Amino acid sequence: MASAATVLIHPSQFPANVRRALVQSLRRRQVNHKFHYDSVRQAQQWLRVHEAYAPSRNDPQWIAAFDRAFEAALKHARPGPLHLIGLGCGGGQKDRRLLELARADHREVIYTPCDVSAALVLVAREAALNVIPSDRIHCRVCDLTEAPDLDAFLGCPVPNATRLATFFGMLPNFEPDHAVAVLKSLVRPGSVLIASANLMPAGASASAYVLSQYDNELTREWLLRFLLDVGVEREDGALRVELEEVEPKTHRIVARFEFARPWELRLDSDEVAFSAGDRLRVFFSYRYTADRVRDLVERAGVRVVSEERMPSGEEAIFVCRGE
Repeated sequence: MASAATVLIHPSQFPANVRRALVQSLRRRQVNHKFHYDSVRQAQQWLRVHEAYAPSRNDPQWIAAFDRAFEAALKHARPGPLHLIGLGCGGGQKDRRLLELARADHREVIYTPCDVSAALVLVAREAALNVIPSDRIHCRVCDLTEAPDLDAFLGCPVPNATRLATFFGMLPNFEPDHAVAVLKSLVRPGSVLIASANLMPAGASASAYVLSQYDNELTREWLLRFLLDVGVEREDGALRVELEEVEPKTHRIVARFEFARPWELRLDSDEVAFSAGDRLRVFFSYRYTADRVRDLVERAGVRVVSEERMPSGEEAIFVCRGE
């Protein structure tokens, strides 16, 4: 049987604040992404999507590229203990591999998996327990976009430990300014950041290929789960997935639910109504060029010291050091 876990929950994920965010999301016609990871069922659905479509889970060359990035990050971290923070840790498989390499390098490591989903934080914790003991794992649940005190919330369990933060696949799911703000609040002088992002490959068939990673049954069912859980029925409308050009060399995959008939949600004194033809943005994911990603992370006050790019142009990893 697994050991008991202590999980520290940020006020952004207290019930009253989650309820408020839900109403705001529906009124703005833009779903906060955290609602796609809220339940255990949603977390399990997302893990299946990630297993099926994430390039880094299926390409041996890309797994080796992550290893090279991890080794570069350890090289640029100061000697001594490390505080590994997995921001948006998901299932924690990449963090686990980084823990393995750090331990092989005879580093003392403390791990803080942090996600908006308590279920995913616990999955990441279980993965890490294969490498380090439970007293070295400090679980955090937090909405990164609603945590101005993120630095203090994450803390520093060991004095003088170098902060090594991972931000895997998170950049595309934040508005650019929000992503920069999160990273700025996290990065300290001398800290190390590893950020990865899916990119927009070159070539005539790139658009269709990228769209197919989202416009598929597994992903559609995962995205629809939020709507079904708040009371929307499948017959109430249709989910449409599109690829948009936001600006030159920047694209965005957007999933919207278009209502075919009126629908309303009542939560105590709050009411949100949709008419036939109204559209609700359920999800988005940016697709940048590698140079654009580099620009975003450098705006957070870090210097890129190492970079790995997938030969297909689908993804890039940046190892950065706080200035």
